[in-house]
Amino acid sequence: MASAPRSEKAAKRAARSSDPLRPSDHIDSAPEPPEPADGIAQPRLGAAGYLRFFWRQLTSMRTALVLLLLLALAAVPGSLVPQRSSDPNGVLQYERDNPDAFKVLDGLGIFSTFSSPWFSAIYLLLFISLVGCILPRTKHHLDALRARPPKTPARLARLVGYTEQTARTDAETAVAEARAVLRGAGYRVERYADSISAERGYLRETGNLIFHTALVGVLVAVGVGSGFGYSGQRVIIQDTAFTNSLASYDSFNPGRFFSDDALEPFSVRLDDFEGSYQLDPKSGAYQPIDFTAHLSTREPGGDWTDADLKVNSPLELGGTKMYLLSNGFAPVVTVRDPDGAVAFSGPVAFIPQDNNLRSLGVIKVPDGLDEQLGLLGFFYPDPMELADGTYTSVSPYPGDSSLLTLTVYTGDLGLDAGVSVNAYSLDVDELTQIAGPKADAPALELTQGQTAELPDGLGTIEFDGYQRFVGVEFHHDPTEGWVLVFALLILGGLLVSLFVPRRRMWVKATDDGTGTVRLEYAGLARGEDPGLAAAVAEVARKHAARLAPPNVG
Repeated sequence: MASAPRSEKAAKRAARSSDPLRPSDHIDSAPEPPEPADGIAQPRLGAAGYLRFFWRQLTSMRTALVLLLLLALAAVPGSLVPQRSSDPNGVLQYERDNPDAFKVLDGLGIFSTFSSPWFSAIYLLLFISLVGCILPRTKHHLDALRARPPKTPARLARLVGYTEQTARTDAETAVAEARAVLRGAGYRVERYADSISAERGYLRETGNLIFHTALVGVLVAVGVGSGFGYSGQRVIIQDTAFTNSLASYDSFNPGRFFSDDALEPFSVRLDDFEGSYQLDPKSGAYQPIDFTAHLSTREPGGDWTDADLKVNSPLELGGTKMYLLSNGFAPVVTVRDPDGAVAFSGPVAFIPQDNNLRSLGVIKVPDGLDEQLGLLGFFYPDPMELADGTYTSVSPYPGDSSLLTLTVYTGDLGLDAGVSVNAYSLDVDELTQIAGPKADAPALELTQGQTAELPDGLGTIEFDGYQRFVGVEFHHDPTEGWVLVFALLILGGLLVSLFVPRRRMWVKATDDGTGTVRLEYAGLARGEDPGLAAAVAEVARKHAARLAPPNVG
């Protein structure tokens, strides 16, 4: 049954081939391919075919957009939880507050989001995809720029904005004037017989390529900047200076290719700090309004220079930007042994616990006494005693009544083991409490200028006063300027690609032999172009104005 139709087709072909009126080389249609014996045969790609397929999928614009969206989503965890690179103390605090969640998130690399393997994988794939998109499109665009505008279609009436008019002139003059009009409108023009073919809007694709190339530039600049840059944190106490050296940082996060030579020499000293607050009548708490750190800065060979540092207003020193992160009080205490010799003296930064600057801090005295001494204390700028005997601060403004309370411990502070120890925490598991709620002696309570005896005859401690401190971050990125340049190119390329239309325009002149020329105008757009018809009409109007006198047909 299946062979009958094929026999009929063969008979028809034989009859046509024997027709004496048909040329011998005439072909009605492409020959029919032979049918496979076992139905449809699927082509086999092989290893090279699969590689080519996956490469084309990876370098498609759709894939690049998906990867860009994935990169944006992958960056979200970096803004939701503290990062080791920018807030190591926040990571430690998160671990203390959420130990179970911390184990899961840390295993996923959430606290190092921007250096995690999964974020880096998306980053690299996006880079490869964009480069794979840009290179062939650039070649195609350059070829298109060198190519001539296409020939004039035979039937312009089928195109957008078709307009027809007549003019008393000759075809040569009409074509020359059309050429001048189109060139004046920014078109590339080419003459074909008695017609002009023109096109414009290649700047649209140029802007598109600039956009994607600049996006690659941003990726490269960010990668290079993270490799050669660094960031570090430091608590600077009032009337003390910070020198930009590796040993001066409290925490330091270098890039993979960082070297000590990248540290620009400069010094910073905190002279004073001003904080403005506003009382919230509903909650009774003070809300911060403005912070200003009054600094003195000095670069090599220069004098000390006054400068102010504010939140969201970084200070640049030697190519390194300085950001204000936090502030608080540093009580000044002096610890003496029973003979009056000073074992410890100086300000100690206490970490604020609320907007009223109730602050928690640790004082460690490893030498100078019969035993190592650890003091866990609270500082209350404006103290008020609660019903349960504890204290709180009712405002962030200190005074003569500012209170320092201390719970005292003795034992091995772990400072002699050669292991780094957090200066703002005190592990009391192996220590003995000698003053506080679990000891025979009550916790120490000191106002400014007061001195108290330490239990067990260890000596005395004096609350001399307080100073302000600021927590600052130093960030150095050698490619910051390039990122700005590429960001501006991205914006410019995007605007050009959105607002420059891609158009083709044709003008045809037909001489009827009586001194009148019939003129036809039409256009074609690549994509949506609602202004194309109006553009064709404008070209026809200008062309008619150059040909005198026109008679609209």
